[in-house]
Amino acid sequence: MKLNILSLALATTALASAANAADLRMSWWGGDSRHLATQEALKACGEKYGHTISPEFTGWSGHFEKLTTQIAGGTEADIMQVNWPWLSLYSAKGDGLADLNELSGIIDLSNWDAAQIAAGSMAGKLNGLPVSTTGRLFVFNKTTWDKAGLDLPKTWDDLIAAGPVFAEKLGEDYYPFEAAALDASLIITLYGTQKTGKPLIDPATNEIAWTKDELIDAIEFYKTLVDNHVIIPWKKVAAAGNVPLHENPNWAAGKIGGTYQWDSTYFKISDPLQEGQELAYVDLLSQDGQKTPGIYRKASMVFSISKNSENKDAAAQIVNCLLNEPEGVAALGSTRGVPASKVARQQLLDADAIKPIQIEAQARVIDAEGPGIHPMMEFPDVRSALQDNLELFAYGEVDAAAAADEMIYAIEEALEDIKS
Repeated sequence: MKLNILSLALATTALASAANAADLRMSWWGGDSRHLATQEALKACGEKYGHTISPEFTGWSGHFEKLTTQIAGGTEADIMQVNWPWLSLYSAKGDGLADLNELSGIIDLSNWDAAQIAAGSMAGKLNGLPVSTTGRLFVFNKTTWDKAGLDLPKTWDDLIAAGPVFAEKLGEDYYPFEAAALDASLIITLYGTQKTGKPLIDPATNEIAWTKDELIDAIEFYKTLVDNHVIIPWKKVAAAGNVPLHENPNWAAGKIGGTYQWDSTYFKISDPLQEGQELAYVDLLSQDGQKTPGIYRKASMVFSISKNSENKDAAAQIVNCLLNEPEGVAALGSTRGVPASKVARQQLLDADAIKPIQIEAQARVIDAEGPGIHPMMEFPDVRSALQDNLELFAYGEVDAAAAADEMIYAIEEALEDIKS
């Protein structure tokens, strides 16, 4: 009798375990190193929780189209790696993907700060957890600034004052900074965000947050930089072929003294420098009366859970394991950048799996303050609205007011797509 009871108890336990086991799918894009690491992590996390996770991976090309088709047809994987800007297409109202706030009993959300949580949220719903976080930072060629006899700048006024000094002491072909095309667009949005305390597009309302006059002021700041020999005029940059910074011989030679780049590109821009030159990060340049430092910080990618998943709790266990637990974190390593999760980042630091310069830059990104960035700031239509009209202004073909009108019109048109 006792044996029968014991057998029944064991059988019940086995049935419960089997009932809790789930067959899941996870999709992502990447290269071979990411594919291998992710499969190892899924194996480790699956064994830990008794789930089976089928991997679905591709290269970058075509992944957006594939995922969009799957989501439209309700056939997406339980767990998805999603490019941050796509959240506004897949879940503009917050209801296109699972709300991870509802799974906070399984996923330890305390490893992300409020700004990171906001970055993955749409209409108040946490639709994606940042896997890694990147941000735009100021980095200067300390060797060149020393040569000019100047300390590295702390304010916009410091940077503006350096322009004439560079021209006089080093030559007309030396500039303390660079900003054209996308970089120029991001500089004016940073300046305007600092001054107004608002992002250009409000993530909560999907509306332009700046007034026309505020946008005009930011546009005219670009001309201030040109007029004071701070940056190379746009037309001159274009005449030279719009060469990327890391391929520009003037950057390599130290004739361009600074830039505003993603922290994740440090080695890309430092490797081309000629021997003996030193780059240094500084805090975001400030202006009198600013309302925020205005960090442009975004999730490089997020992990999301399908709203259609029949096993959301199981999927949440795997997401938490990948991003927060030793088995998943060790297997993934830095194949998706410096982890956004605090516990994951510390684990890789302790294992010497991240370069010190990456951590210094990441700390500046994470510690800086700024309003949430709308995903649409990353979309081609919005970028074109800013960049194309700023270029016309830079060429003298339109004034700041006309450029602002066109920017507002084009951005509002783009925003209509996610409101419908």
